[in-house]
Amino acid sequence: MSTTGDLVARPPRGLIFHIQKFSLHDGSGIRTAVFLKGCPLACAWCSNPEGQAFDPELVYTRDRCIGTGTCTGCLPACPRQAISRGADGRVDIDRGRCDQCGVCAPACPAQALEMSGAFATVDEVLRLVEEDGAFYVRSGGGLTVTGGEPLSQPTFVVALLAAAHSRGLHTALETSGLCPWQAMEAVAPHLDEVFYDIKCIDPDTHARTTGVSNARILDNFRRLRRQFPELPVTIRTPVVPGVNDSAEAVQAIVDFVEHAGGAAAYELLAYHRFGEGKYAKLGRRYPLRDVDPPDEGRMLALRAVAQQLHTH
Repeated sequence: MSTTGDLVARPPRGLIFHIQKFSLHDGSGIRTAVFLKGCPLACAWCSNPEGQAFDPELVYTRDRCIGTGTCTGCLPACPRQAISRGADGRVDIDRGRCDQCGVCAPACPAQALEMSGAFATVDEVLRLVEEDGAFYVRSGGGLTVTGGEPLSQPTFVVALLAAAHSRGLHTALETSGLCPWQAMEAVAPHLDEVFYDIKCIDPDTHARTTGVSNARILDNFRRLRRQFPELPVTIRTPVVPGVNDSAEAVQAIVDFVEHAGGAAAYELLAYHRFGEGKYAKLGRRYPLRDVDPPDEGRMLALRAVAQQLHTH
């Protein structure tokens, strides 16, 4: 039997792994970027691997561990016995046994063990975002929602951006475009700008390097430009050697975008290895450990191709 409390809708909560203040690269002006967990892609070059899983997960920063000779708090705390003494005196994590319960994290005084991902309501997030309201007014900045793929949590993202708009905040979304069209359609009216990743047009290359087809990504872009032609959309492409670092690959994206309705801008972002250390903290191997970033000459040549896109 339902009670009155059951009939009152609970406010949506989002699973967030980071909130970055004073961000200068996630939209116009000074911004606060809210990073949501969960992504349907598994890009080999991903610099935020902690944003891929759809649940909180254990992060282990080995250099912070003060050693089992000094502290053994996490060993008895783990209900799955997934933590053991390592050969170097620090603890080891058996990732196959760990169920991400997070019980060990509070038992670690050095914060070598932490959980990536915590739930928050719209009001809790906006309370943090609005602390820097003066910077947004002076710089033309605001709130950027990113990830992961933020539209993997559509109910929360729509509620967050709608509330931000109602409070006068400038809003932006960074998206892979891989989501149900209904999610994109619902969030678009609450956006002032969109940053849309198009990694490559060739379907085989996309599937091989991201684990998924690009068909829905490209279709969603077409529909976004057709249904919301006034919404400024910036295309972004991470340039990864051996994947899409050719003039032909960039030209194919330019041609697609032109035929799909154009864009406000096209940015090529050079692949980097800044996120490599995060993989070890998650107990994973970095997929592109033998790939070096593209040199400046290559980026200049590819940006000349990208500039052929007629922006508006």
